[in-house]
Amino acid sequence: MTTPIRFAVIGTGYRARLFFAVAAALDDVFEVSAVLPHHPLNERDRRSIAVPVVRDLDELLASGPSFVLTAVGHDATPQLLRELVDRDTRVLAETPPAPDAGSLRALWNDVGSSRLVQVAEQYPRHPMTAARASAVGAGLIGTPTSALVSMTQTYHAVAIIRTLLGMGRVGAVVDARTHTAPLVSPFSRAGWTGDGQEHPTRTTVATIDFGDAIGRYDFTDGQTRNPLRASQVVVRGSRGEIVDDSLTRLVDDTTVVTSAFERRQLGLHRDFEIPTLDQISYEGSVLYRNPYPLARLSDEELAMAELLRDTGRWAVGDGPEPYPLAEAAHDQLLGLAITRAATTGETVRVGREAWSE
Repeated sequence: MTTPIRFAVIGTGYRARLFFAVAAALDDVFEVSAVLPHHPLNERDRRSIAVPVVRDLDELLASGPSFVLTAVGHDATPQLLRELVDRDTRVLAETPPAPDAGSLRALWNDVGSSRLVQVAEQYPRHPMTAARASAVGAGLIGTPTSALVSMTQTYHAVAIIRTLLGMGRVGAVVDARTHTAPLVSPFSRAGWTGDGQEHPTRTTVATIDFGDAIGRYDFTDGQTRNPLRASQVVVRGSRGEIVDDSLTRLVDDTTVVTSAFERRQLGLHRDFEIPTLDQISYEGSVLYRNPYPLARLSDEELAMAELLRDTGRWAVGDGPEPYPLAEAAHDQLLGLAITRAATTGETVRVGREAWSE
């Protein structure tokens, strides 16, 4: 796009500030037209926000955004989406779009047909996840039959699993169990904790049986930021498998090869370029290329930037829907099924919904 993508934000919390930071790092690509706080700001917080702060929705929309990002709690999100859709406004809603199955269905009933709501699910866009999905899509492991994701919680993990399997919005049978074990948590959202003590910590393990393929979920509370728990991804297919950063495949009747995904990082050793990710390749083919190599963004920020970019293009009719409400609703419903199965010990069946294919 030749002019910056203008978007407005409702909310000033942790997630909103991450989007502010991405927009500031790419100020030639994005412009935050205004922000509407969801809660009263003190003077220090108001001064720390380097974009116009408005008092109500009318002022926010008058700032001329292509779309509005709602970065508020999931309890408040559904009503905000209704108000914005009533004003014929395109929206990018933070995850999840609603807190429970009933509110998801009610939200879809009210706004689903508008096609005005996208959801800020960034995890499938993380560079390595995108590279793995590209390899699967290219048929390198044949037909994908199962995917294990041990990285992030419920609906985020479901989004990754469905992306890696190429799985649509279909029904599933969900089983889950939990166990508690001691674990040190040296790092949190606030930074290093300084706590070296072991604390009882829950792990949830689940299977999501889609019929033609199975998703496997494994998540320890706090794992996203705990350096003592690595992310693990395994995608198995009819002709090979991906295990974390390597891919094993059958290349002819008697030859099996294993090769690594190569992450080319700039700014290392005698490389005087800006420290950043350049590309991820496999056996000489580039599977992911950083669209913003001059911005020094983390993988999370790159995923957020691509989501903002694609939402901006969609908002002006220049691209497809980046992650429509139907996809997010299905991810959340399956995530809720994992929680319910883990809590009750019962099998949970997710059937056809109004947003299903």
